[in-house]
Amino acid sequence: MTHIIAEPCVGTKDTACVEVCPVDCIHPGADDAAHAEATQLYIDPDTCIDCGLCVDECPVQAIYPEEDLPDEWMKYVQINKAFFENGS
Repeated sequence: MTHIIAEPCVGTKDTACVEVCPVDCIHPGADDAAHAEATQLYIDPDTCIDCGLCVDECPVQAIYPEEDLPDEWMKYVQINKAFFENGS
């Protein structure tokens, strides 16, 4: 299982979660060239170790364990995955 960044991050892109991630699976970071153009941050499902450190750091409560993601935000499972599949 992995964690998912959902709708509350859209337009916010606070990088506090990036700083605490022990495996660098949240992108794009503030220093990343893609950060300005991105609409939100994303968690790489293949890299996430499900540690949960990012959840408490998110100021807009946008990060959920996949199994706890509200139904209305289930599309963000694919949105996070697609960001990394498309080489972004």
